[in-house]
Amino acid sequence: MPRCFCMMGDGVDIPVYHENLSKSDCEEILGRTGLDGAFLIRDSETIQGAMCLCVYKKKVVYTYRIHQTHDGLYTLQTSPGVKERFFKTLEDLIKSYRKKNQGLAARLRHPVMPESLPASPSCEDDSQDYENVVDSSEYVIVLPS
Repeated sequence: MPRCFCMMGDGVDIPVYHENLSKSDCEEILGRTGLDGAFLIRDSETIQGAMCLCVYKKKVVYTYRIHQTHDGLYTLQTSPGVKERFFKTLEDLIKSYRKKNQGLAARLRHPVMPESLPASPSCEDDSQDYENVVDSSEYVIVLPS
């Protein structure tokens, strides 16, 4: 199988996918579960178009990069010498890694969905935004030096 990868399509439709979730936020979310095998999928911050499967075990979040081949198959980035496995869908990938002894730090046991997260607190600051400032004397003109 060729090792060339393509961009993943926008609008990934899988319940454990967290769009625009940073690595640090991911670690915090999975850490709050405290459950070995808690997992989610997020976008990679370092490789555009790739995603990451993040798995919690014993206070550590293990991250496995997910790539998609030009043929549309999904694979986890593996260590040298470990045979790559290819899946038709992300659901198939998850189903496979839910089984024991599949090479992950922990098997996928507890899916973490975005809707299961607590709502973000609303902004209670009622001060005006720059767009709403009526008095133009509050603006500062900055010129290049």
